[in-house]
Amino acid sequence: MKITQFRKNEDTIALSVMDLDILVNKIKTEIKSRPVSTFREHLRYVLSDERCMFADKLPKIIPAAEFRKVNGQKQMKNYNGIVELTIGPLSNKSEIALVKQKACEQPQTRCVFMGSSGKTVKIWTTFTRPDNSLPKTREEAELFHAHAYRLAVKCYQPQIPFDILPKEPTLEQYSRLSHDPDIIYRPNSVQFYLSQPSSMPEETTFREAVQAEKSPLTRAVPGYDAENAFLMLFEAAFRKAYADLREAGLELSEDTWHPLVVQLAKNCFASGLPQEEVVKRTVFHFYMYKQEELIRQMIGNIYTECKGFGKNISLSKEQQLALQTEEFMKRRYEFRHNTQIGEVEYRERLSFRFRFNPLDKRALNSIALDAQMEGIPLWDRDISRYIYSNRVPVFNPLEDFLYRLPAWDGKDRIRALAATVPCKNPYWMDLFHRWFLNMVSHWKGSNKKYANSVSPLLVGPQGTRKSTFCRSIMPPSERSYYTDSIDFSRKKDAELYLNRFALINIDEFDQVSSTQQGFLKHILQKPVLNVKKPHGSAVLEMRRYASFIATSNQKDLLTDPSGSRRFICIEVTGVIDTNRPIDYEQLYAQAMYELEHGERYWFDQEEEKIMMENNREFEQVPPEEQLFFRYFRAAQPEEGEWLSPAEIMEDIQKGSSIPMSVKRVNSFGRILKKQEIPSKHTRSGTLYHVVRLITR
Repeated sequence: MKITQFRKNEDTIALSVMDLDILVNKIKTEIKSRPVSTFREHLRYVLSDERCMFADKLPKIIPAAEFRKVNGQKQMKNYNGIVELTIGPLSNKSEIALVKQKACEQPQTRCVFMGSSGKTVKIWTTFTRPDNSLPKTREEAELFHAHAYRLAVKCYQPQIPFDILPKEPTLEQYSRLSHDPDIIYRPNSVQFYLSQPSSMPEETTFREAVQAEKSPLTRAVPGYDAENAFLMLFEAAFRKAYADLREAGLELSEDTWHPLVVQLAKNCFASGLPQEEVVKRTVFHFYMYKQEELIRQMIGNIYTECKGFGKNISLSKEQQLALQTEEFMKRRYEFRHNTQIGEVEYRERLSFRFRFNPLDKRALNSIALDAQMEGIPLWDRDISRYIYSNRVPVFNPLEDFLYRLPAWDGKDRIRALAATVPCKNPYWMDLFHRWFLNMVSHWKGSNKKYANSVSPLLVGPQGTRKSTFCRSIMPPSERSYYTDSIDFSRKKDAELYLNRFALINIDEFDQVSSTQQGFLKHILQKPVLNVKKPHGSAVLEMRRYASFIATSNQKDLLTDPSGSRRFICIEVTGVIDTNRPIDYEQLYAQAMYELEHGERYWFDQEEEKIMMENNREFEQVPPEEQLFFRYFRAAQPEEGEWLSPAEIMEDIQKGSSIPMSVKRVNSFGRILKKQEIPSKHTRSGTLYHVVRLITR
């Protein structure tokens, strides 16, 4: 992979191409003249609006493509798919280290290093098309790069605690050569898959040119097109004309329409409505087509005599404030009610912020102050009234992702993803496929009666990338709805996680206590949430989105034999291949296609039987079960005796001193049933046919 380095000396360009490996070494080891360090030292004494002359001594690096010089100008030779993100400005080395750490958590990060100023961090990630090809022509590369940049920002910004600086994603976008001895470089990083787009993104830069509006119509009714603005102002002028005449004591009838037309014309003139439009609307309103010429003359006289065109509109103060509020909100901000987190999110259009943030009190006050700076008398209560109304559209991030997917190309990627997990279970790929469909079905809200109560459970030693695999299931753009931190001791919070997150990883499953596993069983099969809000009396039903997956380093995990059908236990026999690129759009497009075409997403009895049989080796063998086979065995028809679980436990207790309780006796009966010990029902309870191995 080659990148471009160039210097511009007056009217000439000195251009060279180098391998990415060579550039990494140049960044890691500074030359003797120390140009980057010198630049950083002098930058400390340069004012924010001044330029540091030492910056010109640093060559410029173009990461996106390999260029050559043709007729003294740069011309693209090969596009390489590298996208650069800049995070900053950062205040100290600890912030730089934190950003680098967060960037390294993403498998798509090719390299990450400190910028030339020492106040930013550069993240390089790579993109390719689904067939592992790259655009050949400049036109294709420009489209591809623009979409790739937007996708990279969307995926990385939720993971980085500082803002990504917005830069127009051009192929010639460059940064200065930097020096960072701690640069992190992963030549085998995972690539993003992106289908070749056919047009530029709808919002190319999140910039908005706010131009002064010359039309009095749109000044009076901001945010409306001319036709709707005219209709609103005309009706307001008509209503005011009626009110003015009645206040003057004039009784209106079909024969006394002249005063009404005169007053209407005055109001329309004051509102800034065009004369011809007023004539047409008045004729249409009164059905006076035969007297159009008279009405035209009356309105013409008013427009000739009056002064102050458009200076006094007929809208009430409340109407004007409502219209100004809506125009201001739509022009300066974007709002959405995120149903996944149950909060309103916003982003300021003029700030180049790519991500939506939860709307807090600080933001509300800032919006009110911004409005007042524009002369709009808005207070925080007015802002809240707008924000928490139907003026703000509802946004479901998971459904938005699913219903924007392209058509499936027919390639099975779900089982291919499962195949990256090395194991000896021949049913693993099919079971994972079924679970994956169930997860996506939950996101769609297809079935509110049953929950996705089955969870894959990856068992293997540390370093096999189990947690990385779990995280990689979620598309990067939706990973803010993934978590691997859930505390089952805080039951209310754990239940709310079912609505807040799309995928929950129960990391270190063996740390879930036996008492908590009962609650885990409860939330695994809980289809909806019933929540009572603070200070409220009504119990609200909230939708469940979450599916579960789990990991563990220990093998003896399951304590409840009857609940083993809720887990797909897999022993990981090697390192999971998490470096293989995942085409997330096609991965989820496959699930959507199969669900829409009737593919079963729930587990049938045969599959549950397979899971329970496979999970036997992952069950904890309780002491009473181990001791049973020391003192007893299942009897043949012609031998043995019939004993109750309590009698068998009592006999075991005599030889082992194991404590005996009602709970243990009840669970012991389930153990005997699981071991298929012959039994029969009697009036005194269930008896089991056993033979004593040790006679007392």
